[in-house]
Amino acid sequence: MPIPDAANFYYLSNFQTVLDWVAARYADLLSESEHAFITRFSTLPQPAQALLVRLVMRKGPHFRCSKLVYAEIGDIPTAAAPLLALGWLRDDQPLQAQELANLLLKRELVKLLPSLAGLPAPGKAELIALLAETQPQALPWQQWQAAPQDRLFSLTVGALCERLRLLFFGNLSQGWAEFVLADLGLFRYEQVGFSAHSRGFHQRQEVDDYLLLQRCREAFDEGQPAKDILAALQAFSSSSPWIEQRCQRLRFRLSQQLEREGNLELALQHYAQTHYPGARQRRIRILEKTGRHSQAYHLATAALQAPESEAELQLVERALRRLSRQLKAPLPHRSTPAAMPEQHLHLPQQVGMAVEHAVARQLSQPEGRVYYVENALLGSLFGLLCWEALFAPLPGAFFHPFHSAPADLYSSDFYTRRRRLFNHCLAQLDNGEYRTCIRQRYRQKQGIQSPFVHWALLHEQLLEDALQCIPAAHLKLWFQRLLQDIKANRAGMPDLIQFWPAEQRYRMIEVKGPGDRLQDNQRRWLDFCARHQMPVEVCYVTWDEAEYA
Repeated sequence: MPIPDAANFYYLSNFQTVLDWVAARYADLLSESEHAFITRFSTLPQPAQALLVRLVMRKGPHFRCSKLVYAEIGDIPTAAAPLLALGWLRDDQPLQAQELANLLLKRELVKLLPSLAGLPAPGKAELIALLAETQPQALPWQQWQAAPQDRLFSLTVGALCERLRLLFFGNLSQGWAEFVLADLGLFRYEQVGFSAHSRGFHQRQEVDDYLLLQRCREAFDEGQPAKDILAALQAFSSSSPWIEQRCQRLRFRLSQQLEREGNLELALQHYAQTHYPGARQRRIRILEKTGRHSQAYHLATAALQAPESEAELQLVERALRRLSRQLKAPLPHRSTPAAMPEQHLHLPQQVGMAVEHAVARQLSQPEGRVYYVENALLGSLFGLLCWEALFAPLPGAFFHPFHSAPADLYSSDFYTRRRRLFNHCLAQLDNGEYRTCIRQRYRQKQGIQSPFVHWALLHEQLLEDALQCIPAAHLKLWFQRLLQDIKANRAGMPDLIQFWPAEQRYRMIEVKGPGDRLQDNQRRWLDFCARHQMPVEVCYVTWDEAEYA
């Protein structure tokens, strides 16, 4: 019998890499059973190892033997035998009717209901309900007699392997496919130097807390009432700042759901207990909505004195205008938006063409190219210039080979931890070295994953036009604003940018089609640009219906 090519077991090699990595870096956080799993796994026959990994990487936990066909593994029952002996697989797991139905075709399900013989088969949901009524108790696969010639294997170490994956990646949004995409060259990652002590978790309780929050998120997504999940989280707290931040974000999301459901008092209560951006503004809105204008006014006035962000300031000023009128109270000093140039275009509508592309085509000139860039150009220039600061191997920022961004990118101290590094990068805008730096990075880092650089959009002509036409002073102002609040300020930039290379000038254009209006983050960016005398305008478009018809 030919020996399977080792390349066919690439997934097994990847899984072993994770086990070795976790064992080396997280030994103090592993339980006795997790240590035993890692040790015992390496002693299994290769087919058994491969089968287990295949099942771990599939959606489970139940698998019909007849559906498991892997040429490199060979006979599935033979490969499964050592796993059954260890209890990592079971072939007698009791199944409820719903679980069974998930494994069966409709025709197989009908055979389990003799009362339907000769009758038109109802929908699968009705079949499942009938089956559950006929047999409410969970039964092992063989006792259901759904497919006697088949076997069922149930994975029992799925949660354990999920925990190991979490330890490796520091999150559950990344999975085993990362290895494959990297091996194929579809994803390339910056090679950041970090020590064996660099890791995402430092206490086992942090891992438990992460998994608890993950289960709560999944329960909410599956329809569990928000108030029940919030009650379960009432006593939750974590010593880890980033896990606590995840909890606050979840609480905010659940409070929003209560507000949508009209449960305003409970939403107000939970917003008051939530330390997440936007919670205070939602409290103001509910107080206003429920007629408690004086309370809303005082809370909004306090927020005006110390706004948590530009976004909150914008909403609070808007609320105070309403509340001041309602209460006949003085309107606190507020900022006045900068004057915004506008233009109005009346264009023939093109089928299948976005309004931004229609405007770009209309305004483009041989000597003045127009590009549809939205936030991508600013982000890309920032990402290239500040590459070294973004990928600096600070503690807690990188701890595995598949980071496309620092783990703390959205943390409140992201900039302050790297202030010196960012200042060094931005200083190149003062001494004129930034063009050389950006061009070199563009060539050297081409295609490497970055939280800011949009490689698909950033071609050489666009890059050169930007470097030639945008003043360094404008770039510096943009980048400094971005660093003030990366999550909020990386979006909202104008849709189009036009360059006149011969004149070394540019303009930015926010496009609004019929019925569209400026969003709050767009207003903030436009106001910022206008205040700093940057060439920006809003283009309002109407369609020529006669030509379109």
